[in-house]
Amino acid sequence: QVQPVESGGGLVQDGGSLRLSCTASERTFSSYAFGWFRRAPGKEREFVSAISWDKKSTYYADSVKGRFTISRDNAENTVYLQMNSLRPEDTAVYYCAADLSTRSVVGGEPDYWGQGTQVTVSS
Repeated sequence: QVQPVESGGGLVQDGGSLRLSCTASERTFSSYAFGWFRRAPGKEREFVSAISWDKKSTYYADSVKGRFTISRDNAENTVYLQMNSLRPEDTAVYYCAADLSTRSVVGGEPDYWGQGTQVTVSS
C-alpha cells in the first residue's frame, strides 16, 4: 500500500512557477502510476496530469497542457509536477494519487490519495 505525501505548494504571482513533489515510502513505488488532481473553491475535483509506472506515458488535462509537466524519479520515490505560466484559475488544493492501474488514475479513481497542498496564484 502506498501513501502519497505532497509538498511544494504556496503563493505565487500570475505567470510564475511552482514545482510540486509527491513522495511515498513504499518499496514498490515504481510499480504505481501516479496522478495529480486539484479542487478549486466551489468546484469539483478535476484531473490535472498522470504518469505511468514506467514513465512511458503521460497525460494532461487540456487546461494545463503546454504549461505543466509531470515526471518521476523512481530511485527517489518521487513524482513531480512542474507548473509554469501559472494563472489565477490554477488556484486550488492539489492532490497526488496513486494506483497500480494507469487507467484508474487517468479515470479519476485511484486507490490512494494524499492530503493535498494548497497552490494560490495571485493576479
